Amino acid sequence: MAVEHVVVVDELGQVLGTQEKMAAHRSGVLHRAFSIFVFNSRGQLMLQQRALHKYHSGGLWTNTCCSHPRLHETFKQGAVRRLQEEMGLECELTEVFQFTYRAELDQGMIEHEFDQVLFGITDQLPKLNPEEAASFRFISLDELDQQMAQQPQQFTAWFQIAYQQVRQHWLAMTVAA
Repeated sequence: MAVEHVVVVDELGQVLGTQEKMAAHRSGVLHRAFSIFVFNSRGQLMLQQRALHKYHSGGLWTNTCCSHPRLHETFKQGAVRRLQEEMGLECELTEVFQFTYRAELDQGMIEHEFDQVLFGITDQLPKLNPEEAASFRFISLDELDQQMAQQPQQFTAWFQIAYQQVRQHWLAMTVAA
């Protein structure tokens, strides 16, 4: 398997270079990432349960898909590629907002990401890549609010950080439609 690299950036998202992915997650260097939130036609969010053997946050529930664009990929190109690789899904993705976060995780890993959030809508069911995802489920935002309040430890750090903004943007988009 080829060694993966992430795109290292400054606080404004300007490219500084690349670094091997595991080294970047050990050192906490700021790098590009994307988080995809796919909804069905009923407005339910598709959650992914990370594979149990992942190098961090194994078995936790999170957004539909997340990863890193390659050096010469746009956020959207990387998102389309990884949604297919991880979840076996294809749908139109829309870039919605960006945020930066830093979170210390299990296994001595640090996520420090300049993260582009994308939304998609599909009623297609995923074909999970077992190297990436153990399971999936659709959930209403109201149900998700309750579960996150009662059992936040079941969700990834970045999902917990991004969720309220995701919720606000999704509701604003669906009200406007």
